[in-house]
Amino acid sequence: MSTLVLTGHAPPRTPAAEVPEVEVFSPLSHRSATVARLVRLGRAPLGIYTVPVLLVVLWQVASSTGWLSPNLAASPVQIWHAAQSLWQQGLLWPDITKSLTRSGEGLAIGLTVGVVAGTIAGLWKLGDTLFTGVVSVINTIPLLAILPLMIVWFGIGEESKVLLIAMGATVPIYINLFSAIRGVDAGLVEMARAAGAGRWRVITRVLLPGALPGFLIGLRFALAYSVLGLVAAEQVNADSGIGFMINQAQTYERVDQIYLGIVIYAVLGLTAHQFVRVLERVFLTWRPSYNGS
Repeated sequence: MSTLVLTGHAPPRTPAAEVPEVEVFSPLSHRSATVARLVRLGRAPLGIYTVPVLLVVLWQVASSTGWLSPNLAASPVQIWHAAQSLWQQGLLWPDITKSLTRSGEGLAIGLTVGVVAGTIAGLWKLGDTLFTGVVSVINTIPLLAILPLMIVWFGIGEESKVLLIAMGATVPIYINLFSAIRGVDAGLVEMARAAGAGRWRVITRVLLPGALPGFLIGLRFALAYSVLGLVAAEQVNADSGIGFMINQAQTYERVDQIYLGIVIYAVLGLTAHQFVRVLERVFLTWRPSYNGS
């Protein structure tokens, strides 16, 4: 029979292990009301265009109440009336068509040069040596600084304007495509080689598909830069186009037509942005991504 020995001291306790602090993520129902309202606002029916539409509404309200002088800022209604007037006179559509033609031609040239040079530089070190330094230099030079040189070389015709737009579109395509190819996971390349894939199959099945998201980012910037190049090209020695319309409106102090030209440029930029978003939905269905909470 065992004997229980009582002493005046309690037996020593083993120190409990320290429990690390754990961060607890509360569900949406436990968040503050303000955060919940912001989340619902992010899911507005107009999506990313909700805020621009609200700004236009506030713009019209400020103009209607006299907060904005019509001599300094035309209201959206005045801009709409100016567009209707120029359209009925047969002046608006030819200018828009001319600007779209210039921008499209320049973008096509810039896209071709950027894709070819960016792919060569991304796949081969010799291409990196040949192109990256030149592109880095061009990237630091403003388009307006290059415009006089383009006029000296190619005159005041369409060539100088198209080439200026092409130069603006080439740089973002090259930079993003080059970085995307070099950023493809090396483990995927090694797995493809271990599976017996040759160099051409590695390029077409691993490197180029893996670089597609980066290319689409570059395309988005290239479209924006083509619009910026269009603005710069049409501000000097142009006899047609949106920039020519703005210059004419400045001469005759037509503030509503000046704002109309700016709005057209903005619409072109938004359309280009939406176009790239559609391409992302079509070609990047294989890539899981975070779309925001």
